[in-house]
Amino acid sequence: MTSFRQVLAVPGMTPLLGISLLARAAITADVTALTMYVVLALDMSYAAAGGVAAALTAGVALGGPLLGRMIDRRGLRTVLLATVVPQIVFWLTVPVLPYAILLGASFAAGLLMVPVQPVTRQAIAAMTTAGQRRAAFALEAVAGELSYMVGPAVVILCAATLSPGVVAWGVGAAIVAGGAGIALLDPPLRAEDEAGGDAADRPRRREWLGTRMAAVLTMGFGATMLLAGIDLAIIATLEEAGQVSWAAMVVAVLGVTSVVGGLVYGTLARPLPTWLLLGLLGLATVPAGLARDWPWLCAAVIAAGLLTAPTLSTISDAVSRLAPAGVRGEATGLQSSALSAGFALGSPVVGLAIDASVPAGGFAAAGLAGLLAALTGYLLSRRSPAPAPSPSPTPEPRDAVAPTP
Repeated sequence: MTSFRQVLAVPGMTPLLGISLLARAAITADVTALTMYVVLALDMSYAAAGGVAAALTAGVALGGPLLGRMIDRRGLRTVLLATVVPQIVFWLTVPVLPYAILLGASFAAGLLMVPVQPVTRQAIAAMTTAGQRRAAFALEAVAGELSYMVGPAVVILCAATLSPGVVAWGVGAAIVAGGAGIALLDPPLRAEDEAGGDAADRPRRREWLGTRMAAVLTMGFGATMLLAGIDLAIIATLEEAGQVSWAAMVVAVLGVTSVVGGLVYGTLARPLPTWLLLGLLGLATVPAGLARDWPWLCAAVIAAGLLTAPTLSTISDAVSRLAPAGVRGEATGLQSSALSAGFALGSPVVGLAIDASVPAGGFAAAGLAGLLAALTGYLLSRRSPAPAPSPSPTPEPRDAVAPTP
């Protein structure tokens, strides 16, 4: 059993996770920064701010696979240069852009967002052995949870004393610093025993983007759709109870328990199938709708929190093992797109459920989304044949996506 200490002892792993945490915290806060700029500086509605956020998110979802394919073909530093420079231009000009231009520029910035998450996952797959990857991806998922807890909170706190334009500059500077840091670190994206980046080494898309990969991407989409829905359902529940000021406390409990769950899962001797973890996460989400005030809601989200980081880490682990080295960038880009799409769709779907029923309906809709994705992933996994043996000399662990016989 691999310990976290062994993973962090891998050369380059600690600085990679540290730089990734900085950049991901800024990327998770970019929507918050743009929302505050549109609402406070441009004095426009939250609907207008939502349009900018949607444009940025759509760009990220579409750009992920394209940037991943560029990494496979052109190398890491070329892609980082092609994304860092546009980010510098965009964030420097945000405070002077009128709304109509900001809308289009946000889409372009999302399309060319620095690919921190896909690169980090590629590097983890290349820098670790098969036995170390589950613990390494658990740490990556924990870093992701910390970024969601820290990034938006820091932006909101800074907005109390700084102008929205300055806050936007700070977010952009952190994104650029993260991209530059990864470029300087230049982590390996393929193990020494894996094929190089020639066109002959890249299998055709139909050879790797089959039902098993589709199952993983579907479950990734469902997981983030569920998580986005939980956040909205928490706010709706506490608003009905007249306790909306306690929403931050409940979200913090959800984040902390997710970190704990990820750390515990990374130390387990055997992995669990992704469909099982996601199904349990969906089942744990539905009963949270029974809570009527913030102390009970804090208790109700603990089970879902404990399952969040383990579910996300198994998705990353599965993608890294199902994708051949020559197309791993494109595969991790598709993973990021699936996660972004889930986040983008989760809030409006759950919002419709809340409007049509009661706040508890939001938790039910979020949980059912996770259950449906888990069931779909399970059925797709059963239909697919067993994967071909990996060319790597290191034995692979049992597939965490396929259902247990």
